[in-house]
Amino acid sequence: MTILRLISIMLMVLMGAKGAYRSVSAFDYPITDPYAATVIETPSEYRAKLPAALPTSTINLRIFPDRRIPEIFWYQDGLPCSLIRQRHEAPLIFIIAGTGARYDAPKMLDLQKVFYQAGFHVLSLSSPTHMDFVINASESMAPGNLEDDAGDLYRVMERARQAIGRHIAVSDYYLTGYSLGGIQAAFVSRLDEDRQRFGFRKVLLINPPVSLYRSVTILDRLLDDNIPGGLNNFQTWLDEVMLNLSDIYQELGYFEFSGDYIHRVHERYPHRDPFLRAIIGLSFRMSSSNMIFSADIMNGGGYITPTHAEITPTTSLTPYAMVACRTGFTDYFHEYLYPRLRRRHPGLTEAQLIARLSLHHIGGYLRATEKIGVMHNRDDIILDAGDIDWLRETFGRRARIFPLGGHCGNLAHPEVVNYMTDFFNQGKD
Repeated sequence: MTILRLISIMLMVLMGAKGAYRSVSAFDYPITDPYAATVIETPSEYRAKLPAALPTSTINLRIFPDRRIPEIFWYQDGLPCSLIRQRHEAPLIFIIAGTGARYDAPKMLDLQKVFYQAGFHVLSLSSPTHMDFVINASESMAPGNLEDDAGDLYRVMERARQAIGRHIAVSDYYLTGYSLGGIQAAFVSRLDEDRQRFGFRKVLLINPPVSLYRSVTILDRLLDDNIPGGLNNFQTWLDEVMLNLSDIYQELGYFEFSGDYIHRVHERYPHRDPFLRAIIGLSFRMSSSNMIFSADIMNGGGYITPTHAEITPTTSLTPYAMVACRTGFTDYFHEYLYPRLRRRHPGLTEAQLIARLSLHHIGGYLRATEKIGVMHNRDDIILDAGDIDWLRETFGRRARIFPLGGHCGNLAHPEVVNYMTDFFNQGKD
């Protein structure tokens, strides 16, 4: 996965969207192309000043100690989370990662620095769609149903608090998440209203999908619609991508996994917008493929792997990987997730489930709950027409919409950092 992610980011580099930058304006974020912003994020000269290093410790949580872990996942040893603690009593903020991301993904590291610098203990959680979470912490081992995922996250938060409780002094609890983690934070907050285990003082949804189904449909299509020749040409296209990576390395003489490197290459290569979209779609597809593979194995197979197959560490996974790469999140929804939920809830229709997987489903709660805010970008590529208007109407003054940034591309920009910090600081005593 690491290699594939690296590849996807390198590929983003290739698109080189000339004209995608603009000069200083009221909101001094420089990238005007939302797809470029999503890939490049915030160039170093525009980033907020954040700590270079953090006093991070890792904790492993055994949520289901009696669960049998298949041999193929021999390296799994509980769900890892990270804790960054202040030296004194302080509020603790939980951060939920976006689709397929671990607790230590690059965006998570940026958010950890933001909130540690603002005086919080910071506890970071992998996405329920990450393989580690599916295997170790998901009760159904088939993520995607927001209410189930919220229950799983809530259980992990409680176990994490038990694990660290004697070691830190916590004054209050706060909650945030980005992308999929943003919409999950809303459902976790609502769950906490019933259970009252944390009593979150404030909750911030960062670039959440308004409708999960619509957003994953958009992301699936970024790959399906932008590979020349369609998905049937996927392998040929991927081979060309690998060749391009090799050419770039040979021309520049080095590779560096950093935003600045991507920025420099971005300025050097001609604009290839369909390619850029396909690469973003590929990155999402890799995340969803890992989720689908782990869910299928943990539930005994039968979807993309044979039923009860003996898959060991020496088994070639290439055939399954190719099937997974051709399986979109929307395929998983229709062919795997919905049938499972229908067995639990006879009479549940696909339309009803799609409606439940959205902020609309809890719109009344969001309108009435002053402690919850939302931060988004007007040009976010995962949103559909009308979503920004709905967020403004639902959250009112608790909605902060930035004009640029694509999907989470501006999280390290000073104005965005200041907004996140101010939002939570206003909840402190």
